[in-house]
Formats: sequence, C-alpha cells, structure tokens
Amino acid sequence: MTEYNDCVLDNGLKIIQEPAPTNVVYCGLFVDAGTRNEEDADSGLAHFCEHTSFKGTSKRKAWQIRNCLESVGGDLNAYTNKEETVYYATVGKEYFDRAAALLFDIVFRSVYPARELEKEREVIIDEIDCYNDSPAELIYDEFEEMVFRGHGLGRNILGEASRLRSYSTTDALRFTKRYYIPSNATFFVYGNVAFDHVCKLASRFTAEYGLSQVRKDVRPLPRYEREDRVASHQTHQAHVLIGNRAYSSRDKRRMPLALLNNILGGPGMNSLLNVALREKNGLVYSAESTSFCYTDSGVWSVYFGCEETDVAKCRKIVSGLLEKLTDKPLSESRLNKAKKQFTGQIRIAADNFESHALALGKIYAREGRHRNVERICDELMLLSALDLHEVACDIFRPDKLTTLVYK
Repeated sequence: MTEYNDCVLDNGLKIIQEPAPTNVVYCGLFVDAGTRNEEDADSGLAHFCEHTSFKGTSKRKAWQIRNCLESVGGDLNAYTNKEETVYYATVGKEYFDRAAALLFDIVFRSVYPARELEKEREVIIDEIDCYNDSPAELIYDEFEEMVFRGHGLGRNILGEASRLRSYSTTDALRFTKRYYIPSNATFFVYGNVAFDHVCKLASRFTAEYGLSQVRKDVRPLPRYEREDRVASHQTHQAHVLIGNRAYSSRDKRRMPLALLNNILGGPGMNSLLNVALREKNGLVYSAESTSFCYTDSGVWSVYFGCEETDVAKCRKIVSGLLEKLTDKPLSESRLNKAKKQFTGQIRIAADNFESHALALGKIYAREGRHRNVERICDELMLLSALDLHEVACDIFRPDKLTTLVYK
C-alpha cells in the first residue's frame, strides 16, 4: 500500500503528502471555489482572479513571481474550473521551500494591482476570442448551459469580455477574501519531502489566519429538461453533442457509467464510436464520449464532427449504439475485456506525476482520503454486467437526451 501523510492545521488548512519515485516535487494549493461560486453578475470572476493572482502580492512584484521558479528550472501554473481553482508548481527537491513560499504568497497575499489588471484583462479577452474560434470546444460550454440552465454549473468559465472590462481590484479582493482562506484550501505535495517540514512551512505561511468557515450559498439544481438546439456558427463542418445530466462524484453509479463511457467513446481506437463512425464508415475524424462528475451532479455526452450532409446518418449510428447498450447486458467476455482495457488506461495515466499530484490534492480535498489507483481498479473489476445495463437504461434513454448541433 502506498504511504502517505495527512493532517489538518488549527486554521483548517488540509495537508496531504505522498512520497514519489523522483527527485522532483509536485505541489500546489487546491482552493474549493470556482465558477459556480460566482454571483450571477460576476461571470468569469473566478478565472479572472486566477490570472491576476500572479500579478503582485504584498511581498512580490509580478516580475519576481515570474522569475522565482523559472530561474531554477521550475514551473508555476494554475487552472480554474466549475468547482475549484488550483495553483501548482513543479521544482527540483532542493527548491521545494521556495515553491511553497511562492504558492502561499500568491493564494493568500495577492493584492491585484490596478495597473497589472488592465494588462491581464486584455490577455483574458484574447483567450476568450481564441476559444470562441474553436467550435469543437465552445460546444461543450453551450451544452452545459442547456443541461444546467440558469445555474452556476452551466456558466462559462472564461466569462464575457464586456463584464471582464469592469472588474477591479475591489472585485478580485471581494471574491478571494471570501474563498481564499486556509479552511477552504488543501496543500498537496507529491515528492520526497519530510512531512513535518511540510506542515511547519504551511503553518508558518498561514500563521496570521485563525479558523474561519466559508459561507457558501448552495443553489439547488434546476429541474432537468431535455432540449434540441441547432445553432449557426458558419463552421467548415458540423459539430454535434448528444448527452444527458448524469451522476455526482458521490454517486456509486458513476463507476459503471465511467466504464460504459470508455467502451462507447474512450481514447482507444477500438471504442464503439470510433469503429462505427470512422473506421467502418469514414464519416468523422474524431468522435468521443465524456463523463464528468461534479459534487452534486454530472454530465455525460457524445461528440462528433462531420460534414453537414452526414449529420443525420451519424446521429442514427450513435442512436443504434446506445440502443444496443440498453437492449441487453454485456456478455461476461465483453465486460472482462472492457475492464482490462480501462484499468490498464487508469494505471498508465496515473504514471504521469503531475496528473497524479493534481488528483491527489483534489480527492483529498473532496473526500478526505488518499488517491488509491489500485482501489479504483478493484472497484471496477467488481462491477457486473447488470450494474452497467441499469446505468445505460437510465442515462442513454432517447427521451432524456439533449442535442446541440453547430452548423
């Protein structure tokens, strides 16, 4: 069993550390707040704060932040999604203290200087423009807006340019003072660093904080209603998403859905979608299915891009594949092959140290436990054909599927 160490400081900061088979350390701060925590009028504010947290703290100028780890060959990065914002670093073991100091400074002491905000605002707007030019990515955002209509989970992470132009230092501080506090964060470390040293650093870097709780307004999810929508985007090919609201990260059915999803449209060339749409019929370049869990809900979808004249044919093929999965349970032979493929993919993916570190932080923050790849694989191996069939009959029902087409 993999060793790991964890604790919670008096101010509420959660810490987890796992030894790694490398002299590189991967570490970061997971903040339990993202797009869904914005007020309705604050579209894109969480992502705006992520970008501008690098623009100056009470101790460092923007250029000092840029050079702090880069000068020793390290890397500093961050991302925002619907439910969290994560700041993370990769450095040689000897520079761990430097990386930890920088991460805590950025997350808890950023000052969001107005002059720097003006420059970064245009960078984010360029990012939005670039994203809007990519229909294969944009369609996923519009699809989630349909599935979670009027809710924070359906809100675009990047926000709107018109709203971003109005954000100020005051707005950034309003959001971060509420959510960027130790009791709402997790410090994760994947590397060969003494755990007592990790805890001492974290305690020192958050010494001015007492224990306080974040007040989160948890809005109930709207009732799901399927919808069919065709939108004009003047693209060189049609883009299609077909899907449904699915299961939360706490729902035991998420596991059979994940396996079903991998069978249907996972990364393997032998996925049902790739074989039926590309290999047999030559109708698409790419086709995939995705399943994503939030803390209280989830979303599942099938995507493909094809010539506009082939949309109806592709949709018919997809419907046929879904119907087969709901018609009867998989054979034991087919199920065992699917399990072997999926668990192999999971083990290989876990060998990516950065991905493993990020998952280590997220799972501990969300579930209070260590990420155990073998436990996940063991759970998958225990699934029955009936488990998968019941989920297929629930999620793949034609009368529950939402469809979005870009033409």
